[in-house]
Amino acid sequence: MKSIRELLKYFVIGTAFGLVLIKAEVASWFRIQEMFHFQSFHMFGIIGSAIAVGAASVLLLKKIHAKALTGEVIDPKPKEFQKIGNLAGGFVFGLGWALTGACPGPMYALLGAGYHPMALALAGALAGAWVYAVVRPKLPH
Repeated sequence: MKSIRELLKYFVIGTAFGLVLIKAEVASWFRIQEMFHFQSFHMFGIIGSAIAVGAASVLLLKKIHAKALTGEVIDPKPKEFQKIGNLAGGFVFGLGWALTGACPGPMYALLGAGYHPMALALAGALAGAWVYAVVRPKLPH
């Protein structure tokens, strides 16, 4: 089991991340609506920047043969594209995002910022993850 000190570290990092999401208006329903209506570049710029930084980070990790804290070489493997699974999962994720105005990360930040109706959306997301875990063995992977 994790120590209190370790859990506190995760809490502090998560709180800082939540503050960044709120202050950057990434969790703003209005910003998300603007994105889905193609009225503003704000969210596309943030998502595009995240993709660029993530891709550059993975390339750097591979180039320098970075090691995890356990000593293993970090070597991310590409995942196989599964047409039906990816399309169905993307549809469900996008539908939930459009209906609630938040993807899973900002749900926690919005709840922490005092948007209490987000508790219902978060409960729905957790229920969806649980249902997927139950039916996953029966799905074609």
